[in-house]
Amino acid sequence: MREIDITRGIIESHVASLQRAVESDVVIVGAGPSGLVAGGYLAEKGYNITILEKRLSPGGGIWGGGMGYKYVIIQHEATKILDDFDIPYESYDKGLVCVDAITFASGLIFQATKKGVNIFNLTMCEDLLVREGRVVGVVINNSLAEINHLPVDPLTLEARAVVDATGHEHDVVRTFSRKNDVELNTPTGKPLGERSMFAQTAEAAVVENTAEVYPGLFVCGMSTAAVYGGYRMGPIFGGMLLSGEKLAGLLVNACTPFSQ
Repeated sequence: MREIDITRGIIESHVASLQRAVESDVVIVGAGPSGLVAGGYLAEKGYNITILEKRLSPGGGIWGGGMGYKYVIIQHEATKILDDFDIPYESYDKGLVCVDAITFASGLIFQATKKGVNIFNLTMCEDLLVREGRVVGVVINNSLAEINHLPVDPLTLEARAVVDATGHEHDVVRTFSRKNDVELNTPTGKPLGERSMFAQTAEAAVVENTAEVYPGLFVCGMSTAAVYGGYRMGPIFGGMLLSGEKLAGLLVNACTPFSQ
């Protein structure tokens, strides 16, 4: 074994994954629960799915549980999705189940990749590709370049559709709206901003507002709250899972894979 053999293996394997991502069917920006669920369901149907995560660890806001207590709550109606991703849970009370946050996050990541999702960490979407009034891909860079304010030029990935699953920050939609002054599919044509906590209303709104916000650009999960003015809900994740499931259905109806 030589050190350069290790290096070659890393480089060749990474480049092969990146080549596969260059022409993706769907690029999902943000590897939280809604994005992982949508990506997993779409990959099972033969879509070439790329998920970009700017942080070191995929999983979004799951890992911290509630204030560092390592459990989260999920409504019973979302347990089918937990079953589909082989994640264990325990009944708690009044139609709720309790899930170990670490098992939940790691299980979603593992099952999504097992289903065929191509996940890149430390990779940020800094802009979108737009042609003739439609989003057709993403502009990506290494997250460390942004953190260190380095003038490093980006690369691009094309896609049939792009999803903002970046959560509270709604990075993709916010940047796109600011740079292009476009009319979004919202009451004001702009992101409305997230409201304070109201869990029951928030959970329903996350699913309802999972939608195409501009031709070729979709939102899911907590990004919907920031874009459509929804409430936040804290450490309950059924809405996130159901949002991902709904998004997968929307994308199957909206776009055909490049391979077909």
